[in-house]
This record gives sequence, structure tokens and C-alpha cells, in this order.
Amino acid sequence: MTTLDSATPEQHRQRYLQLRAAAQARAEAAAPRALDTGPAATLPETDIRHRESIPAGWYYTVRLRRGEALRLCNPSGTASVSAMLWNAAEPSERFNAGDTVKLQWSARLGRGKLLYSDMGRVLAAITEDTTGGRHDALTGGSTPASNLRRYGDASLRNTRDNFRLAAAKLGLSVRDIAPCITFFAGVRTDAEGRFVWHGAGTSGEFVDLRAELDLIVALSNCPHPLDPRPDYGNAPVEVTVFRAPPPTADDLCRTSCEEAERGYDNNAAYLRA
Repeated sequence: MTTLDSATPEQHRQRYLQLRAAAQARAEAAAPRALDTGPAATLPETDIRHRESIPAGWYYTVRLRRGEALRLCNPSGTASVSAMLWNAAEPSERFNAGDTVKLQWSARLGRGKLLYSDMGRVLAAITEDTTGGRHDALTGGSTPASNLRRYGDASLRNTRDNFRLAAAKLGLSVRDIAPCITFFAGVRTDAEGRFVWHGAGTSGEFVDLRAELDLIVALSNCPHPLDPRPDYGNAPVEVTVFRAPPPTADDLCRTSCEEAERGYDNNAAYLRA
């Protein structure tokens, strides 16, 4: 019997291809189920805990209890908003962009996908998404250097510094800030492996994130570093905190792949401890 330690490089490669094919097959089988129900555009007022509008260039922080959800709405269709997430009970545990992409075999993070921590647990689930997965977990947020290249002005507000300010107010530091995810930012890779912008959005699009642990979330409403527009004109983003419907037995986020099931098993073990 071949073990991981005794397997050859070719055997490792074949195992990787088998796992990827199985994950892709399960994702394709789940796609019609994701489309049947459609997005829940109207939230009951009794479920809403808080609403906020983030002006262009600014940041926002919020604490979510497990079972609550965060809706990010792009009223103009021209904004993009970056997010960092931490486990509220243990902020050293934070969002891991690399594992989020790797464990789900895809950088296309839409409805049914999960945001993983660096401990292999599920921080949040994408329960609704009207963009078709037009979000970016590969590039990272803007910096003074990217603003200088794009706009000729390093003094413009940027995501790196917004997250530093947000972290300081939360009792965290620069070392607690990891690569982020940016919503409403359509970044893909071309045949040469280069990042390419496909960011044209539609007015009123939104994405819902259900907290699977108690979370601290920081948001930065700054233009994406690959956004080709010559002006800095990110529009306001609307944020709504609401009580999410309890997951069902066939919840797409929990059943989309074996990796998702393991992530929720890790959550259950952590919550029991």
C-alpha cells in the first residue's frame, strides 16, 4: 500500500488530479441547485441589526455573531470593497486567501463558497451572490505605491493603510493583517498567468457572508489596484448586518465538496472544546 511518504512525485500528481476532478464534478452538479432558488434580494426588516454606508476611500469595522450575516451592496456597480476577517475569540486566527482558493480548487468565489482561516476552519460562507463570483482573492488591496502608479498620488487613501487603522482600533497590529479578499473586483488570469481586470459590475449587485464563527470584520472601500479607470472615483458601498436564516440539511455551502465538510467538522470540534 502506497502512503503519502512513500509515494513518487508522479503518484502525488495523479492524486492531485483525481481530487481536483472530483471537486470540479461536485461543483458542477451543485450549480443548478445554486441557481434554482435565486438571490434573496429583500431582507425582512425584523432581521436587520444595522445598516451603514461606507464612503469612497474609507473603512468600516463590525463584529458579527455566529449565525449573523453581512450584506455588501454595490449600488453604483462601480465600487470594490476589500475585507479582512478575524476569529473574534482568538484574533490570531484570520482569513487565509491562499487556503480559501486552494481548498476549493478555484479562485472563483461565488455562492456556495467559503472563506477559510489559517487554522482550516470556516470563518464565513457566501450564501448569496449576484455577481457570478466576480471577487478577487489573488491580488490584494491597494497601497500607496499602487495609487502612485495608477493615479500619480501616493497620498490617496488605500486599503493597506485603512486596514492598519482598523487593526489599531481593534487592538490588533500590522502583523495581524494578511492578504485580503476584494468583492466586486473581477480579476482573472490570462494564458500567461498574468492578472487581468474583468471588473465591470451592475448597479445594485450584492454578496451575503454568513458568519460561521464569531467574527471581527474590517472593510476598505478603495479602488482595486488593477481597476483601469483613470480617476479615483470609488462610489459608496452599503453594508447591512442581519440575522441569517439557519442552514438546512442540504445547505450548499456545507455540502459543495469534501473540503467544505472537513472545514465545518473543524468548526464543530473547535466550538465543542
